[in-house]
Amino acid sequence: MPYKSNATLLDNVKNVLPAHAQDIYRAAFNNAWEEYKDSKLRQEDNSREETAHKVAWGAVKQSYRKGPEESGEWVKK
Repeated sequence: MPYKSNATLLDNVKNVLPAHAQDIYRAAFNNAWEEYKDSKLRQEDNSREETAHKVAWGAVKQSYRKGPEESGEWVKK
């Protein structure tokens, strides 16, 4: 289920990440969705969707980090 726009992202993504980080998440998710359609390419027994979400969060974490606990905001590294 690739995402067509940031507006269609899950609430726990679009409500916490800045717009640019959402772009990164969406692009990484959509790429991983295609790349890991063959279950033999996925680790453990992860579903295609679970794998794509893990890849997407990993991509976001390369450029962003979670700020101080009080704010919980994601900030560019």
